[in-house]
Amino acid sequence: MAGAAALGFLIALEIAARRYGLPGPITNQAKEVIFAPKSGPLLYASMALMMVVLTWRQRFVAAAVAIGVDVVFALVRWAAGARVTDGHSFGNGALWVILGCAVLALTRRTGRERVLLLKGVGLGLLLVAGRKTGDAWLLITSKTRPAVLDQYVATADHALGDPSWLAGRIVRAAGPVGAHVLDWVYVQLAVAAVVVALYQLRNVAVDRRFPRHHLVRTFLVIGLVGPGIYMIYPVVGPVFAYGTGAFGTGGEQWAVADLWPDTLPPLVTPHPVMYDGITPRNCMPSLHTAWATAIFIHSRKAPRILRYAGTFWLVATLGATLGFGYHYGIDLLAGAVFAVTIEAALRSFDRGWDRAGIQLVAHGAAVFAALLSAARFLPVPMAQHPWVFGPLLILATASVVHGYVRTARRWEPKAAAPAQQPGPQLEPA
Repeated sequence: MAGAAALGFLIALEIAARRYGLPGPITNQAKEVIFAPKSGPLLYASMALMMVVLTWRQRFVAAAVAIGVDVVFALVRWAAGARVTDGHSFGNGALWVILGCAVLALTRRTGRERVLLLKGVGLGLLLVAGRKTGDAWLLITSKTRPAVLDQYVATADHALGDPSWLAGRIVRAAGPVGAHVLDWVYVQLAVAAVVVALYQLRNVAVDRRFPRHHLVRTFLVIGLVGPGIYMIYPVVGPVFAYGTGAFGTGGEQWAVADLWPDTLPPLVTPHPVMYDGITPRNCMPSLHTAWATAIFIHSRKAPRILRYAGTFWLVATLGATLGFGYHYGIDLLAGAVFAVTIEAALRSFDRGWDRAGIQLVAHGAAVFAALLSAARFLPVPMAQHPWVFGPLLILATASVVHGYVRTARRWEPKAAAPAQQPGPQLEPA
């Protein structure tokens, strides 16, 4: 049923994209069987996810085949004089291995072994399909939502001290090295998620089953539900709405003013603003923040190096989203609440809904709706009274995080008390 629903969703997006004269997620993915893929690292990360169901010998064989196929593709492109100008020159081999394992499962495996291998293939393909689905969603937002609500969010962001403007100046002062690191972290977020997921799924090949809950599920649900909110709340971000051609946005003629990041936006009565039909309306909520929050949560029980990496990825992602002008501050708060609420809902579904789980999910959903509603309907009062609304926004977000931490601790299995050792007994003479 899940596979049929996912396929139906992809077909619907394919049809929607075709209506605007562009290929959809299925076509774009099929092209990468032959043509240069958009993200080679993502395809290899997807193959790594698929390989959690394989033995170590099978993993080495699969990796060798993927590298060999990529070498052949590189030689053919070199011989034909075909230069890769968009995307990566590698990654086709990883996709071939994933598809080959699907064929192998259907033709050479039976019973539980077939099901397990197909689950591994599905896990890898879902990660790739999630990326293509996101691209299709972004296209649809740009075509169907001509008016954006950036003035509302920018005005409401006065309550938080306009963090995007401050972060933009800090990133610019840090120079190209700092900007390059933040950009790499921002782009390779899915790869970081795969690293944490591989730790969580490390025992699948031995146990011959997947754990009940893991990061990939949360990651995919965030990507599935989040873009739908873009349709309700279209926002392009400060670098587009308040930036210029110096940042290479290509939409400077649509910008409200040339302000970001040096001049704070003035306090005015906001109204919807028309924008181009190309730039994605993908700000509210910040899904990069949501995904980085999910990585942080799932890395808490990993070894120390992964815990440090999860913390670094969250902090760097927040810095990149604000410092590059992709998001406003309230977007990040909404993204964090969104991620925690989805994580709580998935865990409650797995373990059975109880009162604590229902209350936590309801509280998170209410706070998320309140954040979006306040930015839409109360931006001027929020800007006029920052010392009231700023702490309220932070406290509302913190209440959801605190509620999740407290409830999750209750859900953890209690450690069994150590058995008491019998004391010395007197023996009868």
